[in-house]
Amino acid sequence: MSNTHEPEQLPGHLSPYPARLGTKVLYSEGKMDSKSYVGIDVAKDHLDVALRPEGTTWTIQNNDEEIKELGAQIQKINPDLIVMEATGGLEINVASKLALTGLPVAVVNPRQVRDFAKSTGKLAKTDTLDAQVLAHFAEAVHPEPRYLSDEQSRLLKALIVRRRQIIEMCVSEKNRLRLCNKATQEGIIDHIAWLEESLKNLDEELAQAIQASPIWREKDKLLKGVPGIGKITSSVLLASLPELGTLDRKKIAALAGVAPFNRDSGTMRGRRTIWGGRANVRCALYMAALSASRTNPVIRIFYDRLIKAGKTPKVALTACMRKLLVIINSMIRYSTSWRCQIT
Repeated sequence: MSNTHEPEQLPGHLSPYPARLGTKVLYSEGKMDSKSYVGIDVAKDHLDVALRPEGTTWTIQNNDEEIKELGAQIQKINPDLIVMEATGGLEINVASKLALTGLPVAVVNPRQVRDFAKSTGKLAKTDTLDAQVLAHFAEAVHPEPRYLSDEQSRLLKALIVRRRQIIEMCVSEKNRLRLCNKATQEGIIDHIAWLEESLKNLDEELAQAIQASPIWREKDKLLKGVPGIGKITSSVLLASLPELGTLDRKKIAALAGVAPFNRDSGTMRGRRTIWGGRANVRCALYMAALSASRTNPVIRIFYDRLIKAGKTPKVALTACMRKLLVIINSMIRYSTSWRCQIT
């Protein structure tokens, strides 16, 4: 077939979406000769899709039926990578459904994509432009596709998020109780009691969710065997860091946001700081490291050595977070229990 033929003349089933929008379809059945990248901008009601380097864009409704059709169409394109932004959970449904079909999906930090767009001179922002930027980001940066949580993992994560919300509300109500008028005191006390009961019920649900999975049950046992790691830290790691045990020490530290990055320029040597990562994992690791610096012989000796070397307590604790994460990452990888042989 001549290369001068219009794409509409190529054989095979074509997507109805670009045709519906009056755009040209630039692909056919099977794998394209050149690498292809897909960017998907996720909104509550619709998805904007961009294909690069062809430049095709189209929009579909954000519902299960059209997502299924989109997955079938993208499978025919067989792209090297699909990229979408983390949008507070809206992306989970489409990312999971595409990943289940075997497509390579990467969910990336919106800040990285926005910085990338600015660096390429794209300052305007619309849903279609965002999809094009995501496709360009996929082609230029090629972020690594990450493990996507299954339904059970998302349930556990939702319970953990709700637990944190209840704790925050409980703290707020207790602060109000100290300053409130007597007329509102009884209602606040009742609300605190209700929140504490809800927290107790959530903890039971978390325990049941973990016990329901043989894999999680074993990992939870390994994690809670480490001095300094309790049931909540273990639950957070299971739900929010499913890559634990599958990555090397440097990658898992960067993913959790406890890897120090250089800030050097010319002859100037700046302080190394941690950056990015998963905030909820980092918070859980901080509390675990704080406890471990007192109760865990390995972490306590490491912490004391850093303090004696002149490190500030905060810097020393951050280093302990990374060391603790590296240890449990190795434990999960090799399914080994905590052992301390310090003499």
